[in-house]
Amino acid sequence: MTALLRYQTALLLRSQRWLPPVILYAVFLGVGVQSGQPVLDSLGYTAAALLPVAAWLVRICVTGEPPAARACVTAARGPARTHLAALLTALCAAAMLGTAATLVVTVISHHATNDQRLPVPPLRAGTAGLLATLVCALLGTAVGALTNRPLLRSPGRAVPTMLLAALLAVVAGGSPARAAVSGLVTGSESGRIPVSPLPVAAAALLTAAAFTLACALNGRRSS
Repeated sequence: MTALLRYQTALLLRSQRWLPPVILYAVFLGVGVQSGQPVLDSLGYTAAALLPVAAWLVRICVTGEPPAARACVTAARGPARTHLAALLTALCAAAMLGTAATLVVTVISHHATNDQRLPVPPLRAGTAGLLATLVCALLGTAVGALTNRPLLRSPGRAVPTMLLAALLAVVAGGSPARAAVSGLVTGSESGRIPVSPLPVAAAALLTAAAFTLACALNGRRSS
């Protein structure tokens, strides 16, 4: 698996197809996050914006290989493991991007509530932001796994479905991403910083199920 992960990472970096989602994410943050704004609100925005970017990174990773190269790797390592390596590469890339953005936002934001009355400890705020970012990275990759090959192969179907599913994952009631982001926004009003592993655990379970389904279907269709 280590060799597959290195291979998928090299494909992602050399293709430069990661530039559009990363640039789009930077633009989102440049427009929505300003220096001196309340830290928890800014961290919530940072986490929520990462979810569609993570889904996009999955699409890049699972569609980046030429068919001949994919066939060779699949024959050598198996279709399920090869597909899993692509999904894990996208997850790691999204998590690293979100972590870097969260750290920057934590540093440049104002460490107080919306009304400026209560201080917000930077370390605790950053921890809550990292947890929310991890939730959104997990759910984003789950969305990408379920809306691209092998489930949806046509770009005309896959891309709109992926974008709609990413939006629903952020705003739908009961979504771990909405719970994590809403907790940050609410904390910015009350001063109570939500540091709970429950949304992360729920997102991890959903992502594991999505990865398992996608890899199983990829194995069946390749056999």
